[in-house]
Amino acid sequence: MSGAESDLIYLQAGIKILEAYLLSQELYWSIQVNPPAGEPPFPSLTLGGILLAQARLSARFLPNHLQAKRDKLELELDTFRTHWRVAWEKKASREYHARLNLWRDFLEEYRASPESQADRFKYEVSRRVMLELLLPYSTVTAPAEKEMLVGLDQVLHAVFLPGDFIWDQDFAPGFPPRPYWYLYGRLR
Repeated sequence: MSGAESDLIYLQAGIKILEAYLLSQELYWSIQVNPPAGEPPFPSLTLGGILLAQARLSARFLPNHLQAKRDKLELELDTFRTHWRVAWEKKASREYHARLNLWRDFLEEYRASPESQADRFKYEVSRRVMLELLLPYSTVTAPAEKEMLVGLDQVLHAVFLPGDFIWDQDFAPGFPPRPYWYLYGRLR
């Protein structure tokens, strides 16, 4: 259950600094907390990271004591989203733009050299998941960006081999094939 504990620690640490983060101009914010022993370092704090951690926690079965922590953190996040709605939406829109460009860059690198990039897909696809999670909060997303994502999805469809869920099976219930089809397969 260490993965769940990691997500809980990330969310808890992120919530403590969320107001300062939302009001800052920074898109990536140092979280200043260590993960549980044996876990990889935490990524920088971003709204996409928060939404992904929240989605992973919601997807998996948790023991009662961790469920109570998750529920408390989700309530705090809802309060932040409501209270700091405009700042949340601006930050989400900026991150959407940045993640979209990173996702485009990965797909371009893959198309240029499939054999050296395909193994990165399992990690890089988290950017596509974050785009899905950020979209409802990205109120100033330009139509061109939405069109770009549609085009990138078409590129991905052309080189995608459908298959099994590629992340930890505990997450599968929270990431169904619709809309997360790209988590069910691999690149050619």
